[in-house]
Amino acid sequence: MSLSDIAADAPSVPAPRSPEGQGRSRRRVPRTYDFRRPTKLSREHVRILQIAQEAFARQATTTLTSMLRTGARMELVGIEQFSYDDYVQTLPPSYFLAVFTLEPLAGKGVLAYPLETAMAIVDHMLGGSGEGDQPVRPMTGMESAITGHLLERLLGELGEAFAHITPVQPVLDGVEYNPQLAQAAAGSETVMVATYSLRIGEREPEATLVLPFSSFAASLTNAASPQLSESARHKRQRAFEALTERLNDVPVDVSVRFNPIEVPSGDLLSLAEGDVLLLRHSQDSPLEVTTNDVIFAHALPSNHRRRLAAEIVPDTGTGAKDHA
Repeated sequence: MSLSDIAADAPSVPAPRSPEGQGRSRRRVPRTYDFRRPTKLSREHVRILQIAQEAFARQATTTLTSMLRTGARMELVGIEQFSYDDYVQTLPPSYFLAVFTLEPLAGKGVLAYPLETAMAIVDHMLGGSGEGDQPVRPMTGMESAITGHLLERLLGELGEAFAHITPVQPVLDGVEYNPQLAQAAAGSETVMVATYSLRIGEREPEATLVLPFSSFAASLTNAASPQLSESARHKRQRAFEALTERLNDVPVDVSVRFNPIEVPSGDLLSLAEGDVLLLRHSQDSPLEVTTNDVIFAHALPSNHRRRLAAEIVPDTGTGAKDHA
């Protein structure tokens, strides 16, 4: 199987595209498969993520339209697995990256889109048209405050979209303009990258949403598991109770023995009738009560109704170290 075949079979959809839209020509270009970083994002994971990401896109479309007071649209293009370093390498030197926490989950996420788009959004929110060339520079304090209000609304919509997978409350942690400086994850950490196509007025940029795979892995697996009906859950519970009850009646072989000793193989081979093998077991040391060669109690020799018996006693710890 070639690397191209492996890439074609990967359970992901197109990679994030460049901010200027040239990515349309790269959608079907296979990526080299790194065997040191096997695919962790299964097809079931992608299906569940698509439902959440598409819900987020619909809500984000409504939020952008109402807050920017212009035609806006946000649509999911695809979801893919990356290492964080590989994702950062797809971004230009100047970009708008909103880093957010994922309480109560560990890790951070990133919502990223071109810096010109971020400036155009500010222009729209201040009543402008958002057209023409926009400055490519870090935002001022006022611009950051205006953008922060929009980001808080979008992150709230993100939390609601993921509620069926796991409860999460994204909170804005900061904004970075150099992708190399946005320390949202370790370089080798696996992240899930969702790519969106945007339309804001006359602009049609792309945005990416980055989430750490490790934070969502368990929840995605649980969500992918088939949901049992009430009757099926009841049957499983009854089977569990019956099994637990029957386990108490299972017969188990139990032995009471002296402390084991080590004997040279030559001595064993030379044993003859009448020879004495010293057990080196102190007379006041308890015997070991075992099952399947596991010691679970200690006992003293006794008798009961003319039969040999063993009386369970507290483990004093002397049996292993008190030798004659």
